[in-house]
Amino acid sequence: MALIPATILTGFLGSGKTTLLKRVLSEAHGQKIAVIENEFGEENIDNDILVADTEEQIIQMSNGCICCTIREDLRSTLATLAAKKRKGVLDFERVVIETTGLADPGPVAQTFFMDDEVAESFLLDSIITLVDAKHAMQQLDHRVEAQRQVGFADQIFISKADLIDTSELDALMHRLKHMNPRAPVETAHFGAVPLNQVLDLRGFNLNAKLDIDPDFLKADEHGHDHDHHDHHDHSHCDHDHGHCAHEGHHSHDHDHGEHCDHPSHKHAHGHHHHHDDDVKSFVYRADRPFDPLKLEDFLGAIVQVYGPKLLRYKGVLHMKGTDRKVIFQGVHQLMGSDLGPEWKSDEVRQSKMVFIGIDLPRDILVQGLEQSLA
Repeated sequence: MALIPATILTGFLGSGKTTLLKRVLSEAHGQKIAVIENEFGEENIDNDILVADTEEQIIQMSNGCICCTIREDLRSTLATLAAKKRKGVLDFERVVIETTGLADPGPVAQTFFMDDEVAESFLLDSIITLVDAKHAMQQLDHRVEAQRQVGFADQIFISKADLIDTSELDALMHRLKHMNPRAPVETAHFGAVPLNQVLDLRGFNLNAKLDIDPDFLKADEHGHDHDHHDHHDHSHCDHDHGHCAHEGHHSHDHDHGEHCDHPSHKHAHGHHHHHDDDVKSFVYRADRPFDPLKLEDFLGAIVQVYGPKLLRYKGVLHMKGTDRKVIFQGVHQLMGSDLGPEWKSDEVRQSKMVFIGIDLPRDILVQGLEQSLA
């Protein structure tokens, strides 16, 4: 049986997740979609404000390290759905999981990689985050969950954009793109978004290309004269969980992460670039090829130490000894890599990576990456 694609829909309280979901359900003609609502198990899609009663379970890995939190309630719901589909009791083609406004998407995403039964039936397609334009700046300043939802996203929609003026909207978009330069940011009017921006985004597909917002890269061109232009931007933390990117296979090759401490909440108000969010991102580029063994050692060590603080990371790499691109990505401690297509003859062979996380030690990352070049 083909894997069932799953979409995680997350976002700020009051950002219109249910409106978007209803719109998708009414417009996805001919597609049968199973919805796992909010607190997982609630049938009623209108039951928007529910008391969170969530179970997260720490999984003990076979190598003795404890690192990964999954949602036991979600795991059992997904397992039941898959069993009913196999038996022909339920007929559906995809799953959309709507989380509560205060949920951390980490353990939800991780459940798809850490539980064999779930991974054999479902393929995590993407994480979509809704941002309430009217309250976004305040929520990002005060809620680490809101920042993390932005950092995890493959696609961001701003709802209620008509309630703020264009300069405020520009400032919000700027802030979101610095926290997450790999997710497209679009406005959504009452949930009216094209289905192709919601379903089948392949955000966890290793061979999908690495799109980084071009304005983000431009902002970065000045002031760097050697071969990596890296940009750092905004991040935060409370404890964090791990998952991995896999294309049809698991890479259980991640390591323990001690849970990281509470964010040192720093707010710099004033000029709109100066929101010192805890969730930050930066891009690293290099023209020289990487030495495969050095890079593997370095990334393995980074993931082991900083995994809880890494939300999403992805790279398309120019690796010594192969004419094919090497693509890697990960979520928290779980990292997967794969050989991609061959470099075209007219293509500049350049490595490009983006890291999104909480108070990441950019200097350590850059130094380690530089030392991993061939």
